[in-house]
Formats: sequence, C-alpha cells, structure tokens
Amino acid sequence: MKFVRYADGTSARVGVVDGDLVRVVDGPSDLLPLVEAGEAELLAAGRTALRRGATVPLRDIVPLSPIATPPTVRDFYAFEQHVRAGRAWRGLDMEPDWYELPVFYFSSPYAVMGCGPVPMTPGTERFDFELEVAAIVGRGGRDLTAGEGERAIAGYCVLNDWSGRDVQQREMKLSLGPVKGKDTATSLGPYFVTPDEIADRREGSGYRLDMTCTVNGVPYSRALWSDIHWSFGEMIAYASRGAEVRPGDVVGSGTCGTGCVLELSRTHGSTAYPWLRPGDEVVAAVEGLGELRNTVITGTAR
Repeated sequence: MKFVRYADGTSARVGVVDGDLVRVVDGPSDLLPLVEAGEAELLAAGRTALRRGATVPLRDIVPLSPIATPPTVRDFYAFEQHVRAGRAWRGLDMEPDWYELPVFYFSSPYAVMGCGPVPMTPGTERFDFELEVAAIVGRGGRDLTAGEGERAIAGYCVLNDWSGRDVQQREMKLSLGPVKGKDTATSLGPYFVTPDEIADRREGSGYRLDMTCTVNGVPYSRALWSDIHWSFGEMIAYASRGAEVRPGDVVGSGTCGTGCVLELSRTHGSTAYPWLRPGDEVVAAVEGLGELRNTVITGTAR
C-alpha cells in the first residue's frame, strides 16, 4: 500500500494512492498515529479508504513528509562507494571497522519536510543533495536481531539528506558531527510504501530498484538499492543495541554511490557537477517509492 500525506488548506490529510487518485483516510493528519497503532490498524485504515474514501487528483497535491515530526532520525552510512568517496574527501583511507559496525548519526526530527522549497545551510557555499532510502520503524523494541529489525519495518520512503559540505567539513575536523552541516533540511517522502509493495524485488541486502537524482532535469545519480552493504534489518538491530527504537523512527541508508555532488565533482570535476544554488530543482527518486521534488532556496546568511 502507498500512503501519502499532503496539505489541505491550513491542515494536513493522509491518503492512499490509487492510480492517479488519492483516496482520503478519514481522521488522521499524520501517519504517526497509524504507525504507532500497528500494522493491522495501518492496513485496515488504508483498505477502508480504498473502498469508500473521498478522492483528490494525485496531480493536485504536494506531498508532505509522511510523518510530520519523527521521534528520531538516524542516518547510517551503508553504501561502500559513498563511504570511500567521503573518506577520501577528508584524506582518509577506508576504515576496516566499517565492515563490522553499521554506524550512524542522529539528525534533527524538526528539519524533516516533504516536497517543496528547501533552504540552504546557513553560511554554506557548497550545498549538496544526498540520495538515500529510509525505513520507518513500525514495531519498537530493544536489543533486536537483524531478523526482528527487518520485521519491524512498517514502510519505506525516499530520503534526501541535504548537506552544507563546507560547514560539515569544518565540523568533522573536530571529531564530532556532522551537526549544523546537516540539520537545516531533510526531505522525506513522497510516499510511505509498505514492504509488501516491493517484496518481489528483494535482492541481497536490499532491493533491485533504481535510485536516481536529477538537477534541473540533468541526470546526476544512478545506483541500485541492492548495492547496499548493510541491510535495514542489520541497521535497526544495531540502533537497538542497549537502546530503544520506537514506531515512527526514521532510519536512513546513507548516500548511495554517485548520490551526491561531492562524489560526482571529485570524479568528473566541479564544472560538470557544480554545487547547488538557489532555484535549482532536485528530483530524488527510488523506483517503486516515487519522486521527491525540491527547489533550493536561499537560507539565512549566518
């Protein structure tokens, strides 16, 4: 099932995508209460909407983040190609422990948004997109196994982890972060797709689904979700070691190979792949999960 949250005047609504229509789920303005209620309640609400929900043309809505303010946002580092590129940018070799520990950082739940305008990191001259997949936890727990972590997933979304690279680079020289280089904006959506929708594309640690990104209509990124080294089950299990994961928690995959300007410009040059500027339209997409459409706007000066 494919859920979507969208603006309806001054409030928000939740619906289920049905072809070129959205069928409205009666009641909630956020998916979080349905996710917290459990898989059975979530799917029952969706089936009811498909039977008798009011309809809105899909083309007329602008998708919001499926969950307005997630309890937590953990962003992992699970695609090897991107990890190698990021470490090379900082003058570092590949760390053997990366193959043993699916590490992550906490990002800001308050910066989560859907499609629409995205403000640049304050003070950045090197603004970047980062193409990712996100899993949304539907069943909480602690000290989970990888299998339990996989079964805890309620749905998947596209995630774009916007980054001020120059700010990030300064922060990480101090052996902490990233923090202010990351927490201005995180795009999530456009849909919340339940695992059964893509189950037949399972391959390796992920799914054989294309991940792409364009800037102003120009192709930038292309990868396969199945290129991922760590599965979401393994990531959720690691997150839950001696700690809780809760329904609605967002777990990001980290950037896929070729999934950012940083990586592309190091390989092909900054003339071919310049840093993002106000007015740029960035479309991050994952096959089966939809397209996140955002336009970069000027952020605060400091």
